[in-house]
Amino acid sequence: MPGIPNDQIIDEMESLLNIASDFTRLKIMYAISEGERSVGDIVAEVGASQSLVSHQLKVLRKANLVSTRKDGTRVYYSLADDHVIALLNVVYEHVTEE
Repeated sequence: MPGIPNDQIIDEMESLLNIASDFTRLKIMYAISEGERSVGDIVAEVGASQSLVSHQLKVLRKANLVSTRKDGTRVYYSLADDHVIALLNVVYEHVTEE
């Protein structure tokens, strides 16, 4: 592992980890980890209100953790890239190891 990153990088890392560490956001990221989902699909899978899911998706999008695709009037959400999947996998493996 390289030396300590500069303060700006550390600040961005802290912000990203804080955003990703929210209970509902983690559930949303897992809900879309295997493919695109509409807000309605995510609401049903996560068990939260549409307004809460929509708000959290906006936060995740702003942090570049989630991306969107429009199809007519529907918007589909997916994880932004393989780095987000890797982040979820590493955290999951760490907390479930014995």
